[in-house]
Amino acid sequence: MTAPRLTLPSPAKLNLMLHILGRRADGYHELQTLFQFVDYGDEITFAVREDGVIQLHTEFAGVPHDSNLIVRAAKMLQQQSGCSLGIDIWIDKVLPMGGGIGGGSSNAATTLLGLNHLWQLGWDEDRLAALGLSLGADVPVFVRGHAAFAEGVGEKLTPVDPEEPWYLVLVPQVSVSTAEIFSDPLLTRNTPPIKVRPVPEGNSRNDCLPVVARRYPEVRNALDLLGKFTEAKLTGTGSCVFGGFPSKAEADKVSALLTETLTGFVAKGSNVSMLHRKLQSLL
Repeated sequence: MTAPRLTLPSPAKLNLMLHILGRRADGYHELQTLFQFVDYGDEITFAVREDGVIQLHTEFAGVPHDSNLIVRAAKMLQQQSGCSLGIDIWIDKVLPMGGGIGGGSSNAATTLLGLNHLWQLGWDEDRLAALGLSLGADVPVFVRGHAAFAEGVGEKLTPVDPEEPWYLVLVPQVSVSTAEIFSDPLLTRNTPPIKVRPVPEGNSRNDCLPVVARRYPEVRNALDLLGKFTEAKLTGTGSCVFGGFPSKAEADKVSALLTETLTGFVAKGSNVSMLHRKLQSLL
């Protein structure tokens, strides 16, 4: 009998704003940010094994097998649930590492949700999100699959429904170290918290942008070029830069001009992740 197989999307996210309120005693930073998904991402294929082995068949340069967030997520879920089944995993990787669009966190969340389905564990989102948080602060928003205003280190989520424009996302060929940006002495760390929901207009800046633009000329160049056509923003700690457009045609037009020298993609903003839409269709 053929083992059950499932292919699921692993979408990118954008930070529509990112404010840093202060540094916590544990060294992490207190944040306020607004997450939205885009209909663009990796694809992960899972095939159930009976022998309990967890095997990722796609290699990642510089990342040992057992250190990959996909493998760590699968092993953690297997251990916590007491499941005796294993899994074979393949990934079609298009999201860049160090891009600020949540590639690794999204992969971990897709793995948790995919295995919960295939192994028939019956875990709810709360339980999966709590497990995901131990893998990374951005994992819970991907597990829950809805655009959200996030606080704390990014784990306290309030669902929101911002507009869903078309985005042009530029991908400078540089990997930005989150730890490096958050340890920069010039990083703004005293932005007053926003009390209003949804986020008021004019609060859409990213406090990491000045530091990233100063350290990475490739990112600064992308911001300058995209900024000639729309408000250019940084997502997360970078390196990806994005701007919103009212139609796909307009985003495609600017993309055609800029991607002659830069890598990028056009995608629709989405308040419900394509991963959750796919899982819903399986019910």
